[in-house]
Amino acid sequence: MTEIIPFAHIEHFAQEWHHKEGGSIVFTNGCFDVLHRGHVQYLEAAKKLGVLLLVGINSDRSVQRLKGEGRPLINQEDRAYLLSRLKPVDVVCIFDEDTPEELIRRVKPDILVKGGDYALDEIVGRDLVESYGGLVRTIPYVKGYSTTAFIGRIKKQGSL
Repeated sequence: MTEIIPFAHIEHFAQEWHHKEGGSIVFTNGCFDVLHRGHVQYLEAAKKLGVLLLVGINSDRSVQRLKGEGRPLINQEDRAYLLSRLKPVDVVCIFDEDTPEELIRRVKPDILVKGGDYALDEIVGRDLVESYGGLVRTIPYVKGYSTTAFIGRIKKQGSL
């Protein structure tokens, strides 16, 4: 099962999943503008923490606000499609806010995951998830893989 679920329907989906399946929902999020090996390894590690991996991705407007003019390079529909085709990803949901806080509130994941480049106290939604007994985890950052650095290398070579 790999689905792209609209933001307006994600709360109902999560409630149904918990009611019918009973397995843990792992949640992570990001821009995923230019998909690379670091993203895939991160998502594989996140999936191992639970049963269902739900990935929230920032909308095009959100990415532009966070990353600046010229971003994203890949539109939200294509980013969602690519992520939804990765083996570890079960559900993708696009959100328009700058942080995933409202999406986390709607999903109520059992496990909230971010990359190791975040300190636990910097993770948006940590307090909420821990308030109902959920877990918050970080996964080690895959050194040498960064979308921003990748785009910078392309620009330096004059190809972008």
